[in-house]
Amino acid sequence: MLRNITLHITEDYAAMGRKAAEIFAGAVKESPAGVFGFATGSTPEGLYKELAKMHATGTRFDGITTFNLDEYHPIQPGNTQSYHYYMKERVFGPLGIKNTHVPDGEATDPLAECARYEARLTAAGEMAMQILGIGHNGHIGFNEPGEAFARLASYVPLTPSTIEANARLFEDPAMVPRHALTIGIHAIMMAKRILLLASGAGKADILARALQGPITPQVPASILQLHPCVTVVADQAAAAGL
Repeated sequence: MLRNITLHITEDYAAMGRKAAEIFAGAVKESPAGVFGFATGSTPEGLYKELAKMHATGTRFDGITTFNLDEYHPIQPGNTQSYHYYMKERVFGPLGIKNTHVPDGEATDPLAECARYEARLTAAGEMAMQILGIGHNGHIGFNEPGEAFARLASYVPLTPSTIEANARLFEDPAMVPRHALTIGIHAIMMAKRILLLASGAGKADILARALQGPITPQVPASILQLHPCVTVVADQAAAAGL
């Protein structure tokens, strides 16, 4: 049973991107000057490519305000593996979005940066939609498995499984940052709508546990079962366990 969750299963990754773009563009049409939360990583790249195509043919996204879920720490914004760089190249530039926010990966006081970022997010008002991926261990943002749900923005050590999963993106695995800045579960759950994306057979088990298993901080994404409006777009491989 999927409570409060609308599930779209697509044939493949490309179709997942198209469906997610359709849903996101609809949300922007409803709130053209709204606040939207963005995720990074390989899963949403298909979505962002489709949105860029829409923008090129006249769909407007430039009126929205964006907040990113997270950023590595320490990392310079010009580093090609930083989430700041990812968003600039794949989203902000192609969609013409100017009012953007990404945690400061160079912050000398990461705890203070978490508090500053959370305050700015809260002051921006209700988020119309938060885009999420799901980690192999169930993390959303960089809210990793633990003894309790990470309610507020946090400076977090990355788990070995997350470091291993991200190592493929770096020339040298030793270069993968060991910490990250991430918004907390509370801010994610306060979004009006959640758009969760999942692709590939490697996500099948964790997606099923998140959506159908017990609600537990050991699977952070399981908290989404309590959100009133979650849309999941998953390709057939990722949805195999549902």
